[in-house]
Amino acid sequence: MSKIDTLQTRLQSVLGDKLKSVKLAKGELTATVSAGDYLEVMRTLRDHPELAFEQMIDLCGVDYSTYGDGRYEGPRYAVVVHLLSVSQNWRLRVRCFCPDDEWPVMPSINDIWNAANWYEREAFDLFGIIFEGHLDLRRILTDYGFIGHPFRKDFPITGHVEMRYDPEQKRVIYQPVTIEPREITPRVIREENYGGLH
Repeated sequence: MSKIDTLQTRLQSVLGDKLKSVKLAKGELTATVSAGDYLEVMRTLRDHPELAFEQMIDLCGVDYSTYGDGRYEGPRYAVVVHLLSVSQNWRLRVRCFCPDDEWPVMPSINDIWNAANWYEREAFDLFGIIFEGHLDLRRILTDYGFIGHPFRKDFPITGHVEMRYDPEQKRVIYQPVTIEPREITPRVIREENYGGLH
């Protein structure tokens, strides 16, 4: 039995019906859990000796609103967490969808893995996902007065405001974006077998 098969068997044995799905793609397992079970599952993944995911490697938000060329129907926002077990030498991706698209809220896992602190702040800043129980949930990458969440698929590429230094006022000022939207034409490739394509 391969390591991936062993991990999948252990996940199903330990977590049972708390797993909505476990899928193998490109040599990695992705476990999907519900928002109601998220906190308990994450604690079990860390503490259960057969799983022993001691390290949280990454946490990010995902906006599925344009997934599958807009044919996707389901919750819009998800939190995806990448875990590592050093003792067992395996990795796992855990995905959990936020139950409400208008007000995406998830429990914080900062008490389980301290590394979640900055990642949850990043997901809040860029996607607007609120992490309940996070003690310092504030923006981390955008400016203090920034409005909106720039990684949401409906956020304009140019943004809403721009900042610049005004030499007359001797300070930084904010103003509406002056960039003209332009149509981007895809590059036409005229070579045969470009990039090994036939």
